[in-house]
Amino acid sequence: MAASPEAGKKGAAAPLRPPQRCARDALVFAAGVAAAVLALLGPYSSSVLAPAGWRVGVGFGGGLVASPVPGPSDGPPTFYDDASLSYAAVGDSSARMTDWDAKRQTWLHSRGLDPSSPSVLHRVVMVSGSQPEPCRAAGGDHLLLRFLKNKVDYCRLHGIKLLYNDALLEPSMPAYWAKIPSVRSAMLAHPDAEWAWWVDADAVFTDMDFSLPLDKYAAHNLVLYGWPKEVYENRRWLGLNAGVFLIRNCQWSLDFLDAWARMGPAYPEHAAWGRKVKAALTDRDSDVACDQSALAYMLATGRERWGEKTHLAADFYFQGYFAEIVRKLPGVAARYAAVERRAGAGAGAGGAAGKGKGIRRRHAEREHLRYAAARNAAVREAGVPGPDGGGQAGWRRPFVTHFTGCNPCGGRRNPMYSREICEGGMRRALAFADDQVLRAYGFRHAGPRNESIVPLPFDYPRRGGTDE
Repeated sequence: MAASPEAGKKGAAAPLRPPQRCARDALVFAAGVAAAVLALLGPYSSSVLAPAGWRVGVGFGGGLVASPVPGPSDGPPTFYDDASLSYAAVGDSSARMTDWDAKRQTWLHSRGLDPSSPSVLHRVVMVSGSQPEPCRAAGGDHLLLRFLKNKVDYCRLHGIKLLYNDALLEPSMPAYWAKIPSVRSAMLAHPDAEWAWWVDADAVFTDMDFSLPLDKYAAHNLVLYGWPKEVYENRRWLGLNAGVFLIRNCQWSLDFLDAWARMGPAYPEHAAWGRKVKAALTDRDSDVACDQSALAYMLATGRERWGEKTHLAADFYFQGYFAEIVRKLPGVAARYAAVERRAGAGAGAGGAAGKGKGIRRRHAEREHLRYAAARNAAVREAGVPGPDGGGQAGWRRPFVTHFTGCNPCGGRRNPMYSREICEGGMRRALAFADDQVLRAYGFRHAGPRNESIVPLPFDYPRRGGTDE
């Protein structure tokens, strides 16, 4: 079709653009609009605002960009395209991952992600799991379900991915050794995550408000609960706990996991390692190396190699011993309820909450972290003793309560613990945590070990209810 002779005159209509160019310009315009709106609404909107097949993110210069997401048939090659890549935690030196830091950075760059950005540095994948077969203990499967729900709740509230594995990835590494193959595979499957966070199946999150202080661990690659003097000087395997740990997704960590695995039952040197570990540690009475005694040995005898990059501390309940926690939960709940009662009233009918006085105010679950920060600030200002995340001294909520030795699935409880302190303690801790979640839905448990729930009155806990 010939152009109109009037098209070149001032004020005349511009010629029609080819349909393909219009479609391309429209797509670019849509992506630009999505990026602009993303700047106002935050990172949670990117998956909704980006056009199909595109991703909206932050470029290396700090600006927002829209770019196509590599699919099965496009994008540059990455370590996943290497036929020699092995997910196995057991094998000869040829199967070990090398140069992982560079490979991971290349993958991140290929997806438009900046490895040094907070969105990457604060990204965590939680890993947990249980045995593939049914529990031997009566009610064990139900308890594992409740423990899993607790982890799902925490991860949902804090924007954390959860990998719960009930497959034995390496049959020669059963029981407590199974965590190593799971964590290693998770690191390779989630190069976008800076941290892998192992949490034993029998650990309960009892403070749904607390967030990991990741910036505190900037100089470390491994985070453990324990006491440096007990491990490095006294050489005690009970000076730390291997049931909950945070490990950075880097080459150092893969090397550490490889060295740890080589002390386990998958290798013929396992028996020799057991004797060596028993001889080196002052409180080890078994000549069979377990995951925790092997970990303590690695740190105690290799402080320069492994210890310098390990944050070993008991500054808060990164994992707390259940026997010293469950008896305190009623007192903890009472102190938190008292702080909220003393706080100014939340929004009334049609009214606005006073500044800093709305921690009782009803809110959407997606706003949990804002209210969590305000509640923690109010508890600190009220003088409730103890650190954020709880500790052996004080009355703050314990972050993680670990029922080590109770064996809810296997049923072979450590004889030093009664059935009441284990099973009763688990029910109390799970209800204590669940009440923090149910509150956003307008309910709570009728009692600390009561499975039924009751509705919450308006302006709770100022009106109605008990502290537990």
